[in-house]
Amino acid sequence: MTTRGLAKINMILHDNDTADIQQGNTFTEPQFKNKDGTLKTFDFAVANPPFSSKNWTNGLDPDNDEFRRFEGLGIPPEKNGDYAFLLHMLKSLKSTGKGAIILPHGVLFRGNAEAEIRKNIIERGYIKGIIGLPANLFYGTGIPACIVVIDKETATTRKGIFMINASKGFIKDGNKNRLREQDIHKIVTVFNNQMSIDKYSRFVPIEEIKVKNEYNLNIPRYIDSSEPEDLQDINAHLNGGIPVSDIDSMTEYWQVYPSIKNLLFTPLRESYLKATVPKDEIVNTITQHQEFINHAKTITAVYNAWKEQVKPTLMNLQQKDNPKTIIHDLSESLLSAFSNIALIDKYDVYQKLMEHWEETMQDDLYVICLEGYDIGRKITYEYATKKTSKDAAENEQTGKEKSYDGVVIPKSLLIRLFYPDKLAELQKHQSELDSLAAELEIIVEENIDEDCRFLGLEDLKDTTIKARLKEIKNNLDDTTEYEVLMKYLQLRERIRQEKSHQRNKHSIGRKDKEKIRTTN
Repeated sequence: MTTRGLAKINMILHDNDTADIQQGNTFTEPQFKNKDGTLKTFDFAVANPPFSSKNWTNGLDPDNDEFRRFEGLGIPPEKNGDYAFLLHMLKSLKSTGKGAIILPHGVLFRGNAEAEIRKNIIERGYIKGIIGLPANLFYGTGIPACIVVIDKETATTRKGIFMINASKGFIKDGNKNRLREQDIHKIVTVFNNQMSIDKYSRFVPIEEIKVKNEYNLNIPRYIDSSEPEDLQDINAHLNGGIPVSDIDSMTEYWQVYPSIKNLLFTPLRESYLKATVPKDEIVNTITQHQEFINHAKTITAVYNAWKEQVKPTLMNLQQKDNPKTIIHDLSESLLSAFSNIALIDKYDVYQKLMEHWEETMQDDLYVICLEGYDIGRKITYEYATKKTSKDAAENEQTGKEKSYDGVVIPKSLLIRLFYPDKLAELQKHQSELDSLAAELEIIVEENIDEDCRFLGLEDLKDTTIKARLKEIKNNLDDTTEYEVLMKYLQLRERIRQEKSHQRNKHSIGRKDKEKIRTTN
């Protein structure tokens, strides 16, 4: 019931409050049925069922299933319901229907009853593709899963199954793995365009699946994504030198930086090279080389050209604009711009944009598209509070401004734009304050003795310190205490002066805020 309630709330939040969400047992009491009692069929279906359900037959006689979901395909094992959910989806799709279901990898290669079901499904051409996902992606299980993509519309003419091994495209997120935006986009793009990429994806002919692998769909049989073995060269270990084969394995770099290769290495003996640049100078040698500089300029030029291309879109937002459409167009144009740049993974660049979108851009764009550019002029204030009585539960807000910030444009950005001189002075004084505060700490740390004389000095009031100075002024058998307290008091006074100067001479006042607010 809780899950259904959450799903309903999710639909309402996404402007789909008429969504029909039912609760029940998929196998014994499917909720989506026609008036004649048959299963309702759909154009599209997606599912993420529980993995390897061991009680899927409870209350159900699969041999006499009234919905005929297993007819001609086979009955799944009694203690494993993975294929039961897949067969239910197949029955719930129209003759032109398409679906996707997340299942454990076991459905791709397990034998016995499941092998027969898999064979029958493959023979009918229902499976359009299989996408292998990283392990530890879902809560409740750490095993890797896959997406089985169903397409009935072209089943009769299907010549093969498109496979993707996306098991290595993820990022650690706490104790789980998570697909990044770039991982998702790559999967979708490669699948939709049926792109063959070494160690990642390929179209596998049905004959290869049937004859060579006996209907086994285990992805590693078709896509080898393993890293090449790290071969050890005994000759190099014993006699020194770098194998030419190791250097040649970096061909993609030497195609961009051909002269750098000859600059870094020189022949030592047949099939071996030696480094010509000391280890601690390699980075500088490369980054200061003209080929590296030229390549960096190319990347910068491509990025700047992309910025100019998308600038009109961002500078002319309208209240009717859809932020989702905007970020889609921006990201696709960025991918296109970096699609042919050597040594640059366009999906890494795409990920940077999507991270910036999630962290910063999307909130601003949604606000602007909702309220227009005038929202950029608005300032929000935080006011000081005070207790109205000793027993008051909440503090009462006063009319005194405590701080302010822009609703959309952050105060820090506006200050950098309009008041760079004041900002420089503020930073200068802040640096001085930080230095003085560090001196205070050092004084205490360096002078705490066995009697802990100066422990807690920072908590003492100036009047207390002055009283102690007066007390020991004429009794200077040990001048250390007097000197420490005097220096400590002087530093405190300098800090107060810095804060006052910072507040009165270089702060951003009310007139400044009004200028910021009314600036177009």
